[in-house]
Amino acid sequence: MTTNILPRQLRSVFLGVDVGTGSARAGLFNEDGKLLGSASSPIQIWKDSDCVEQSSTDIWLAICTAVKTACDLGNVSKEEVKGLGFAATCSLVAVDSEGEPVTVSWSGDTRRNIIVWMDHRAVKQAERINASNSPVLQYCGGGVSPEMEPPKLLWVKENLQESWSMVFRWMDLSDWLTYKATGDDTRSLCTTVCKWTYLGHAHMQQINEKDSCAMESCGWDDGFWEEIGLGDLVDGHHAKIGRSVAFPGHALGSGLTPHAAKELGLMAGTPVGTALIDAHAGGVGVMECVLASDSESIVDEDAISRRMVLVCGTSTCHMAVSRTKLFIPGVWGPFWSAMVPEYWLTEGGQSATGSLLDHIIENHVASPHLANRAASRRISIFDLLNEILESMKQDEGSPFIAALTNDMHILPDFHGNRSPIADPKSKGMISGLTLDTSEKQLALLYLATVQGIAYGTRHIVEHCNANGHKIDTLLACGGLAKNRLFVQEHADIIGYPIILPRENESVLLGSAILGAVASKKYPTVRDAMKAMNAAGQVVHPSQDVKVTKYHDAKYSIFRDLYEQQQKHRSLMAEALS
Repeated sequence: MTTNILPRQLRSVFLGVDVGTGSARAGLFNEDGKLLGSASSPIQIWKDSDCVEQSSTDIWLAICTAVKTACDLGNVSKEEVKGLGFAATCSLVAVDSEGEPVTVSWSGDTRRNIIVWMDHRAVKQAERINASNSPVLQYCGGGVSPEMEPPKLLWVKENLQESWSMVFRWMDLSDWLTYKATGDDTRSLCTTVCKWTYLGHAHMQQINEKDSCAMESCGWDDGFWEEIGLGDLVDGHHAKIGRSVAFPGHALGSGLTPHAAKELGLMAGTPVGTALIDAHAGGVGVMECVLASDSESIVDEDAISRRMVLVCGTSTCHMAVSRTKLFIPGVWGPFWSAMVPEYWLTEGGQSATGSLLDHIIENHVASPHLANRAASRRISIFDLLNEILESMKQDEGSPFIAALTNDMHILPDFHGNRSPIADPKSKGMISGLTLDTSEKQLALLYLATVQGIAYGTRHIVEHCNANGHKIDTLLACGGLAKNRLFVQEHADIIGYPIILPRENESVLLGSAILGAVASKKYPTVRDAMKAMNAAGQVVHPSQDVKVTKYHDAKYSIFRDLYEQQQKHRSLMAEALS
């Protein structure tokens, strides 16, 4: 007797790629947003004081490895991948007319053609640009940050003239990825608006056009570029920085080129969506996470305007959207359609959160022993520190874990303050150190750092709400959102519930959503978000009034630490004048 084995029915799978600071990741999702498989591949980074650099060649190889591994792990064939989206850090890529790397490094190493987002070499250039008081600056909180692209471009022109003359295209990393994949150098409204001072609202009329299209870039302010000394970037209809732009999710070129498809192990012609910055992809991956009880009630279209997404990784980005544009001093934006179509985006941020926790832990004398203990139990060092804090609470009879740090206070500005003070020269401060070098002391230092980060987020939320937002719910995603203590302290300190997504990999999901829109599975990014976002657990703030009173007191000290630093700074400046 013979039996006919039916071939497996092909699924519709969407691939998201995310290039973070330390790795390239790939994730495969079905049309409901469920993760089918994911993989990660490390990427190289060079750090030298304020200069932080990467290689686009190295990143592309890491992406190819991650995509092939994810497809293998998820048992997904290349024929099933119906669309692809990219997200990446807002790092600056330099390539020549052949698409080959051009060095941006003092070293002259041609591999090092990316100035990484966190690079602070251009602080002086940012100060000079901000002194221009150009009208475009009101759309980035009143001034550019050294983490944005114009100061970095000015630094290269002033310091590496040979490289400057060789560069044919300057691109945000996520735009370079879609260019590498499709050969289409159309830029994203997300990258150009958020990091290049492009005025996206110049395209307000085009959002209602029936078919998505690449639009001629009419949002550059040529006077701004000329005033800051970069008028040569205006030449050739802005060819070096972007002649055409498109809404995120717009299908680029003819999809994957045969060459890129071969390298990725995918089908040529697979639709590729216009990209997002990684944090903004996280926002797209979680912003429509609605609790089951809410989804059954009356649809509240304005609810999205009362949410703030915390994308918590190496740094933390704080994303909120509104129907009307809100100008908030010290907070980036308002950026039109840079994340959710037709909404103005407000983007706060802390430049060092995950990286700060790593720094605090790894530079402590007790760290190696703790790391070995965690590894032997196959848990993270965060999980082990959380356990130590729990046992300290019991042993010391503390009313709650947070109270263990009543003598320790931290200002977490170890890499400056991005929001809401917008002071790149701000420094970290620790009050309450002793000669103790034990594991318990490290646990307290870790807890106080988590709290300092959460007080920074409270400052951002309060500042946004004082300037027109009505935020009452937080959503958290990214690596730090997997740390229960980190999430609970944020809920207690800010006083709002925090919704965690069903899928941990929100940035990958946001990227995959771009692929789903490019494939025409969903007509718009918002439709895809509603179909593919899903809520997991909700972390509620403590109802204990003692916890609230305690954090109010510590928050007051947190705010005072920066005031003290400013006094110290002016005293020393006066002494040296």
